[in-house]
Amino acid sequence: MEKLTIYVGLDVHKETIAVGLADEGKRGDVRVHGKIANTPAALTKLMNKLSQNGRDLKFCYEAGPCGYGIQRQLSAAGHECIVVAPSLIPIKAGDRIKTDRRDAINLAKLHRAGELTAVWIPDQAHEAVRDLVRARLVAVRSLRQARQQLSGFLLRHGRHYNRPAWTLLHRRWLAELQFEQPAHYLVLEDCIAVIEAATTRRDRLEAHIEAALP
Repeated sequence: MEKLTIYVGLDVHKETIAVGLADEGKRGDVRVHGKIANTPAALTKLMNKLSQNGRDLKFCYEAGPCGYGIQRQLSAAGHECIVVAPSLIPIKAGDRIKTDRRDAINLAKLHRAGELTAVWIPDQAHEAVRDLVRARLVAVRSLRQARQQLSGFLLRHGRHYNRPAWTLLHRRWLAELQFEQPAHYLVLEDCIAVIEAATTRRDRLEAHIEAALP
């Protein structure tokens, strides 16, 4: 006797997962299973319940901020699970009503029809390097903002440096600036300290990325 395949659409959120089911075949039953907690224990309970009587389960969910932990848990348990690209999910014209349950059912139906595009699932080493790269991007943005803050402060007080900035010569020029108000020296020192800390953070992350690349 052949196994019945059930396509399982998961609409994943931080605290909950909405579950939609679609039995195999064009006229297979489509239904809402309900919501479960977004925890490994709740996911294990769902797998055990749906796989009763030897049913074959094929899961899918959208790529998003919750990462690939669900995919890894399902795969480790022996179930097929794809993570799909949200921008490539087919949308019917005029279908603007979105709820967690509707999204879960839609994912299950599209998965059954073979209309979903799966993304590449990085292993944990690749994902760790991605996180390093993201951290570096945040550090670069912080450094840029700190430099802009200092430039704005200097511009307000008529201090112009007409050479390439952020060099040793520029740093010496900053150290020699004169102000009438003592508070302005405090602001200048604070801006410089923030820039130096942001620069150190960026350089440290870049060194970690270079070490991880091999």
